[in-house]
Amino acid sequence: MPCRTPAAALAQLRAAEARDGRLALDRRRDLLDRLAKTLLARAEDLAAALDADYGGRSRLETLLADVLCTVDAARHARRHLRRWARPRRVAVPYPFWPASAWEEPVPKGIVGIMAPWNYPVQLALVPVVDALAAGNRVAVKPSEAVPRTAALIAEVLEAALGPEIAATVLGGPDVAADFAAQRWDHLMFTGGTETGRKVAEAAARNLVPVTLELGGKCPAVVLPGADLAVAARDILVGKAVNAGQTCVAPDTVLLVGHTIADFTAACRASGLALPESGLASDAQAARLDRLLQGVAQQPLGPDGPGRQRALTLAFPQPGDALGREEVFGPVLAVEEMAGLEAAIGWINAHPAPLAIYLFGASRAERTAVGAATRSGALVSGRTVEYAAFPALGFGGTGASGQGRYHGKQGFFTFSEARSHVRHGAWSLARVFDLPRKRLAHRLIARLVGRR
Repeated sequence: MPCRTPAAALAQLRAAEARDGRLALDRRRDLLDRLAKTLLARAEDLAAALDADYGGRSRLETLLADVLCTVDAARHARRHLRRWARPRRVAVPYPFWPASAWEEPVPKGIVGIMAPWNYPVQLALVPVVDALAAGNRVAVKPSEAVPRTAALIAEVLEAALGPEIAATVLGGPDVAADFAAQRWDHLMFTGGTETGRKVAEAAARNLVPVTLELGGKCPAVVLPGADLAVAARDILVGKAVNAGQTCVAPDTVLLVGHTIADFTAACRASGLALPESGLASDAQAARLDRLLQGVAQQPLGPDGPGRQRALTLAFPQPGDALGREEVFGPVLAVEEMAGLEAAIGWINAHPAPLAIYLFGASRAERTAVGAATRSGALVSGRTVEYAAFPALGFGGTGASGQGRYHGKQGFFTFSEARSHVRHGAWSLARVFDLPRKRLAHRLIARLVGRR
């Protein structure tokens, strides 16, 4: 059952930690296996819950992006865990020989995880996978915007891990603020940049380390070498996933050597017009309408029922809110650039994004973009999909986030590197022990270059 308050969740897990101690590797591997199997057993329930919460969410997108991505992450961590957890020998300077030194990854303790509504299963439970692989216990605060799914996440964690390993806290903004203010050993938040700032401030008051996965305006740069028909289709495919409500969705297309008219024609020829999922809420629909107010736009087809919106190209002017704020919907902003330098200037004029997508880039162009910009990832040829690579570290930089998770990166994010040293019975360094003899003074003088 969910805990009534964040403080109760933390106390419950602290008590289990004090009683039972650190999770052994075999126990972690067993728990990861149970989590994967429980998710697969409840996959259709989760798809139905998200469809109801959204008022229209693609079953296939839930199964692929929420369920299978998490299962893949759990299986990957289980397969590689023994290697990641192996102590690493460290070189010892010769004056301390025959001492030996090594570093051991140890659990941080109790990890708090705050998840959003757009991929509520994946973005709650992939951090659970990483934290659990590192040997931690976890408390999860799912988004209140998807209440049926949040309740199911609590059931999955209860069945797979049990209350001594995982706790779930349900509730709205007040509960979320309380959750961020607890004395976790590590706190992970996924969501908007402004809320991320508040979470980081609350955690800082308790000196709690944080991992922040935020957002940003991910640009897709279409260069002269691109096949425009292929590039347009691949960009629209990424934008259509979850109706564009994806932190790594392409936000703005920067056309270098191509015209808006030609790109629009290529988008129309792609046959992609209507995402399978709708907007998650009326508030989300109203926000998108506000961003589009007064902006020239070109829908690629008719809207669907309910909140199902057609993919739409939009052409912002300087000063438009659409050009400043993250779109987070099935709207693709499009701008012509005078050249690659202008595209790089556009990227650098905005906060660093989670990803920069390149189409038709030569090796030299890719190198130039990489050298002149900052982003969490630099991806050529497709969009969005890289976030489903379980072995590839995922995260942003600056306003798009801090820290990495997924796979080995996630394991070490939720681990502390404990240093170990074993000294021998004698070493040259002992010459400098007090009281220091004449030999020590002579050696020090030689070491600093004095004669």
